[in-house]
Amino acid sequence: MLGRTADEMPSVLLDTHILVWWRVNPERLSKPQASLLLEMEKRREPAAISAITLREISWMVACGRLELAISLDAWMDEIESNPFLTIIPITPKVAAESVRLGANFPRDPADQIIVATARCHGLHLMTADSQIRRWGKVPWG
Repeated sequence: MLGRTADEMPSVLLDTHILVWWRVNPERLSKPQASLLLEMEKRREPAAISAITLREISWMVACGRLELAISLDAWMDEIESNPFLTIIPITPKVAAESVRLGANFPRDPADQIIVATARCHGLHLMTADSQIRRWGKVPWG
């Protein structure tokens, strides 16, 4: 998140499916999710994604679980250059936090990294994942 002033710091981290829905299938977003993203765009308030989200999307495309209207490389370029998005790297602190979430947290390493990223950076997580929401130890929006 280097290069942003305090006023430009994201307050919301998008889970992978939220980013995909927002960019590819916006009708899948709930009304509150769509409204919040629209309001954030109007205020020019950036949202964040974890770097692991880019890997998850690449895997989904490679396995045929996600079809994009443009090439994966072009889509990734659009995400990387989108002024509304901040890509947060997997830091040593995030990696360590990701294995401390407890036995009742989902075993998906990407979910662990995403939640650890939100927790380490004090971000609300926008997710529709019921397991993460039930876990209840990360603020969500």
